[in-house]
Amino acid sequence: MAQIDFGGTMEEVTTSEEFSLQKAREVLEPETMAVLGYGVQGPGQALNLRDNGIRVIVGQRENSPSWDRAVADGFVPGKTLFPLEEAARKGTIVQYLLSDAGQAAMWPKVRECLNPGDALCFSHGFSIVYKGQTGIVAPKEVDVILVAPKGSGRTVRTNFLDGSGINSSYAVNQDFTGRAIERTLALGIAIGSGYLFPTTFQKEVYSDLTGERGVLMGCLAGVMEAQYNLLRKHGHSPSEAFNETVEELTQSLIPLVAENGMDWMFSNCSTTAQRGALDWSPRFRDAVAPLFDELYDNVVSGKETRRVIEANSAPDYREKLQRELDLIHNSEMWRTGAAVRSLRPENRGK
Repeated sequence: MAQIDFGGTMEEVTTSEEFSLQKAREVLEPETMAVLGYGVQGPGQALNLRDNGIRVIVGQRENSPSWDRAVADGFVPGKTLFPLEEAARKGTIVQYLLSDAGQAAMWPKVRECLNPGDALCFSHGFSIVYKGQTGIVAPKEVDVILVAPKGSGRTVRTNFLDGSGINSSYAVNQDFTGRAIERTLALGIAIGSGYLFPTTFQKEVYSDLTGERGVLMGCLAGVMEAQYNLLRKHGHSPSEAFNETVEELTQSLIPLVAENGMDWMFSNCSTTAQRGALDWSPRFRDAVAPLFDELYDNVVSGKETRRVIEANSAPDYREKLQRELDLIHNSEMWRTGAAVRSLRPENRGK
């Protein structure tokens, strides 16, 4: 493992230089990776494993869109694609990648498919940490491990294909075989992680749920909408409001942050922009801090997870979700966004 200085704190990380892909292949050579769930994380991880020469099968409900997607991606029914329980029985490392609510619902059946010495792998600490809500308590005779990519399933695949990878956290909750850490690191490298950093199941789920509801998605969407609505209220055109709220952020400024940090982005903007950003960022930070405190408390208490399980276990949750997504898709702001994106030079004529 490499020692890296993260802002004055030394942390250990693992890259393919310390744990090579060839070593990962050797560790996983006797294993059968069973990816249960071909929805969000499943496709990217399964395809990356397959492309890296790892034996992988997929478990998915038959006659579902996700089953058809797995077939389209080259997984063969009866050979590398099976119903969920059959795949779980065949796997020695079972990657439990159903939705959190789906994991709770399927657990009684999946548990019966695990054999002593198997590894039960998660990409999220949710089910283990909130076991009082999910009912998921692993048998003592299996390893319980975590490899959690810090990105969507889609970018797990696209970053792998462009050679960059997605950073992942990892943890071992239960080491029955004495090989849990080796299996975890091998899996992390084999799915294409840029680098791996250690965590615990609890820290992973607390930070992940906070991030999704905060800066990564919830806060970002809310702040964008607030600024767009403000500009529209004061007579700015939809295209101007969208460009000043979203398009400049995603196409110009965030790439600069990704390239070399926030100060780099500031230094590559006008002095007027710099002064305004430096003056206003502490005010926004202080304004939202109480909301972030409330959010983190709700995560720790289990309030957020209860909401997830209740909402996503409802028989009509897909229909309700689609209605919520349609409200966003059909709003003036995001219809404007579609028009703006169509005018990008690379999209003209498509």
